[in-house]
Amino acid sequence: MIRPIRPPGALTGDVDSVSGSAEQAPGPTAEAAAARRAVGAARAAAPRSAQPPDPAARGAGPPPLPESLLDVLRVGIVMIDAHGRIVLWSPTTTEILGWPDSLVIGRHLSDFFPEGHDPGGVAIYRALLRRGFWRGILPLRHMEGVTVELEGRATLLRDPDRTPFILANLVETSRIRAIEQDLAALDSLFATSPLGIALFDTDLRYLRINDALSRLSGVHPDDVAGKTVLDVLPDHMAREIYEIQRQVLRTGRSVIDLVMPSPDRTGARSLSFGRLTDRGGRTLGVGCTVIDITERREALEKIEHARQRLSLLDDVGLALADLLDVRRISEVLAQVLVPRFADYSGVMLLDEVISGGELPSRQRLAATTLRQTGVAAKQFTPAVERMLRSGQDVEFGTESIFRRVLLSGFPYLVGSERELRETTYRDDPKVQAAIELGIHSLMVLPLRARGTVLGLLVISRSGRRAPFNGEDLALAGEVAARASVSLDNARLYARERESAVMLQRSLLPQRVPAPPGVQVGYRYVPAATGAEAGGDWFDVIPLGDGRVAFVIGDVIGHGLNAAATMGRLRTAVRTLAGMGLPPAALLRHLNELGDDLAPAPDELLMATCIYAIYDPAERSCVLANAGHLPPLLLTRGPHTGLWRARAVHLPEGMPLGLEDARFEERRIDVPDGAILVLYTDGLIERRGADITDGLEQMRTVLGRTTGDVPPLEELCDRVLSALAPGGGDPAPQPAGTTRGRAAAMPAPAPPEQGAEDDIALLAARLGGLPGQTSASWSFPARNASAYRARSLVRRTLRDWGLEQLTEPAVLVVSELVTNAVRHARGPVGVRLVRGARLLVEVSDSLPDPPQARDAAPDDEGGRGLALVARTAQRWGTRREPHGKTIWLELPLPPAA
Repeated sequence: MIRPIRPPGALTGDVDSVSGSAEQAPGPTAEAAAARRAVGAARAAAPRSAQPPDPAARGAGPPPLPESLLDVLRVGIVMIDAHGRIVLWSPTTTEILGWPDSLVIGRHLSDFFPEGHDPGGVAIYRALLRRGFWRGILPLRHMEGVTVELEGRATLLRDPDRTPFILANLVETSRIRAIEQDLAALDSLFATSPLGIALFDTDLRYLRINDALSRLSGVHPDDVAGKTVLDVLPDHMAREIYEIQRQVLRTGRSVIDLVMPSPDRTGARSLSFGRLTDRGGRTLGVGCTVIDITERREALEKIEHARQRLSLLDDVGLALADLLDVRRISEVLAQVLVPRFADYSGVMLLDEVISGGELPSRQRLAATTLRQTGVAAKQFTPAVERMLRSGQDVEFGTESIFRRVLLSGFPYLVGSERELRETTYRDDPKVQAAIELGIHSLMVLPLRARGTVLGLLVISRSGRRAPFNGEDLALAGEVAARASVSLDNARLYARERESAVMLQRSLLPQRVPAPPGVQVGYRYVPAATGAEAGGDWFDVIPLGDGRVAFVIGDVIGHGLNAAATMGRLRTAVRTLAGMGLPPAALLRHLNELGDDLAPAPDELLMATCIYAIYDPAERSCVLANAGHLPPLLLTRGPHTGLWRARAVHLPEGMPLGLEDARFEERRIDVPDGAILVLYTDGLIERRGADITDGLEQMRTVLGRTTGDVPPLEELCDRVLSALAPGGGDPAPQPAGTTRGRAAAMPAPAPPEQGAEDDIALLAARLGGLPGQTSASWSFPARNASAYRARSLVRRTLRDWGLEQLTEPAVLVVSELVTNAVRHARGPVGVRLVRGARLLVEVSDSLPDPPQARDAAPDDEGGRGLALVARTAQRWGTRREPHGKTIWLELPLPPAA
């Protein structure tokens, strides 16, 4: 017989009072056996985690299951028999309350109630008897004395013998409340989040989507449940998203911020995918968040557009910053815009801008034409060649758009074919080519600086490229403004440089003479940096006694002051050279004039110089150096036939302008046909390099000379091409050859050659006097020597066909030899040289020059120098190492 469940004996006053108590419970009876059977049934019904482990199964069988939500909740299992005694106490219950089952089994559950709580558990039993189950909060005492609040679920069950028992599940309220709060938060986030959220199962079917995603996608949650993205999204994005979901589901690697267009292609979305797993690591599906980034994308595009605009302006500024040539600026400006900003671009300038002249007035501007100086295209075709061709003149009508922009100074945006035909003139082939190229948008912008229009910048787009808009017009206007400043600076630079170079050229020798026995080649290259003139110079000075002086120098610094100082130095050198001074004496006198030659009253003269005198009759050269680079002598081996360049080491002298400077000279014998090379430091000096390396390189270049008589102009060009920065573009050839006559000074090489400093180069081939053009004799200091000298001079002039000069030549030779014999003790020398004039020289051992004096009518002497002065075209004296020489020149008769 099955007994109904009754409260324990401690409870009184119930309808079916039960006598006895737990202490009076019957022993092992049939009821106990029924309880054991109920325990077995309860264990079978209990969750797997609540069952105690089987010791025999330890170390064998499948691995333990992963942690689940039940492990987090810790569900305790308690079973109570019909008498209210505990017959099952799970290990999880022990974890919760601390009581081991050995201290619990057989006791009433009410023994663990805190004081004052439902004595005997009457309310619980009544609910079970009335409804068969109970749920509520059940406080129980922990073994350590504290009260643990549990949420319980109790059910009245019966075993196969119909014996009733109670099965209760107990969970800590703190844990279940925490999980409930987490679930509530997730539900709230899912429902109220502005982000679109979608959950997919392991088959990638929609489980649920929130309202935000429903609004973004325009679909109802019920319409997508059970479907995949292949069924819901457009084809252009569904397949990609589906493959990404599969990858995330398979690998577990999340995909963050995948940017895709919106389903209607009007906006942009940012998608992120992650795999969903439970606490045990079991895959549940895929989660997806969707963010509408249309506004952010538009903002980023605006920022990127602004960055590109600034980058273009910056690149234009950098490309044009160091350019000072109008044509080069035009080319670079056109190229930097294509294809980055446009498909075609062209720069058209006034001729005055190109040449560096004065800009025309507004009245003249209306009738002027432009010249194409810079072009660029995404691809050059015959049609492009017709439209854009560098160097062509661009003409346009009086009512054309080009004319309006040129006169008004305001840009114009062409947006139709009709306007395109109005840009220049009717039936213009260039416009027809533009139409053939599909140009649909074109901007005409004025290039203006300081209120003056310099030309036009024309840029265009074709094909499917978006037409220009107002922002593009503003950007192009800024580009044109920056380019205009560079163009105007280049125009002014060209004008100032031309003025500076013109001044410098006027201070250099305009024609370089070539006296007998000497051939000259030369080059002058202005510095490529800056418009300032330099202080480098050279000169070739024929001396009155048949000798020739070579000068090269460098005034320290640049600018008009340096150029003016160079001019004064050149004039002073020429003046002192006319006095017949030896090189060392000339440099000493030049240095003494330093204060007068200085650039300014408060500045010192600082210059270097080499002065050399070559005597073709003796084939000797005397040189002195004032702080300049050593000259090079290029000679040909008599046996090998190879040319070799060596430095002529001179006594080191201080630069001009220093007090107490001393200068020494050196005399060298020169082989016939040797080439003396003089140069300035701009040819061999480089920033950051040793100047000796440049000198050695120059010696190497000169050593490659070939031929018996190498042309000096080619020699100079070869040296410049090898040594000058940007070499390879030789300076212009002089207007005439230097052999046998004077040559015009060549124009300086253009600045594009890249020289950092001015370069002056002078090469002189040194030879002897041609045959039958000179004669010389030496006579003892006796009276008969005058007669002998007259006879030899008369016969020599007859042999040369200069009988008309016999009388004046014999007269002056007789007078000078007679004076030498009378006053000197050593031998007397006489020399005749036939060149452009007849040179007559008389040498003696007296170092002091003769003194001219006024002779009285009755004086027997004192008229020798006066006679020389009246007879000769010019005359002079010069000191020699062992005396002096008086020389004079007689003009040749026209027939000679």
